[in-house]
Amino acid sequence: MATGPRESGVLEVEKQKVKPPPLYKVLLLNDDYTPMDFVVGVLQSFFSMTREQATQVMLKVHREGMGVCGVFPKDVAATKVEQVVSHARQHQHPLQCVMEET
Repeated sequence: MATGPRESGVLEVEKQKVKPPPLYKVLLLNDDYTPMDFVVGVLQSFFSMTREQATQVMLKVHREGMGVCGVFPKDVAATKVEQVVSHARQHQHPLQCVMEET
């Protein structure tokens, strides 16, 4: 048997920095046909806003042309956009919902 020096069996853990996934803003766009109450309902249903919060966002959409509904990871944002657009179409409203990287 050889009795020479042995290498240490200790492995050093290499720390990797993982950056968080990019976030996306979900935006509602203004149109002249979708009722304000419908927009408030969408914000309450799909973005868990209180009636007061939803009304504030709806007024921002109405006055400024767009409003932020929330900021989410890409897959969540895409799902929210699809849900809102589908719901609006089911109720025959042209409401537009889009996402944009922050």
